Amino acid sequence: MSEPDPTLLRRLSDIRDRVAAAATAAGRDPADVQILLATKTQPPALIAAAVRAGFGLIGENRAQEVTGKADELAALLAGVPFRRHFIGRLQSNKINQVVPLVDCVESVDSADLAAKLARRAAADRRRLDVLAQVNVSGEDSKAGVAPEQVFDLVEAIAAHDALHLRGLMTVGLNSPDRDAVAAGYRLLASLRDEICALSGGSRATPGVLPVLSMGMSDDLELAVAAGATEVRLGSAAFGPRPAP
Repeated sequence: MSEPDPTLLRRLSDIRDRVAAAATAAGRDPADVQILLATKTQPPALIAAAVRAGFGLIGENRAQEVTGKADELAALLAGVPFRRHFIGRLQSNKINQVVPLVDCVESVDSADLAAKLARRAAADRRRLDVLAQVNVSGEDSKAGVAPEQVFDLVEAIAAHDALHLRGLMTVGLNSPDRDAVAAGYRLLASLRDEICALSGGSRATPGVLPVLSMGMSDDLELAVAAGATEVRLGSAAFGPRPAP
């Protein structure tokens, strides 16, 4: 096995330091913030090197990359535990391919998708972790339900025994206005708190939703300050993606 790329190791060290500094500045324990490596377009060998360096949570945006990398990653990481999340838009015709290969689908944005995921998970006799995706920015380019619709989505997810709702996810506002970006993250945190408080933990409104997946390479500090428990980092770990 070849030695890991020193540039990769330096970047990984840098993002660990950034997250720790952001948590400390917010009066939080750095251990409460997980780093998910967004591995879109990255080759399996590079992903495996990052996992072996201690970054055992990865996320893919595209179904074809989940399936296309699965065998090689399994071979490269034989005996090395890691978790794979799906973090992009999941088309219904890709569910059967993706669900057996992932530990969590973070991008559940409709009752219909929840029902289809539940059917596949039940067929596999498993309980699939999911996050409800919320569009806090209001941008048409972003997936997710509107903030006022998340309560209905949570109820729809909670109706399925084969799904385990773990929390909420969002993609932040694409804007140089840092205050506006931060406001979106605070909104997601407040929605989570409101959901948890609605009934003190009924089936429809689970009392504990530990995961707030928000924040990326450019704005992780804002997300951590707002309460993120998971930040999704791609370019900060692997460098700029090549132009298509």
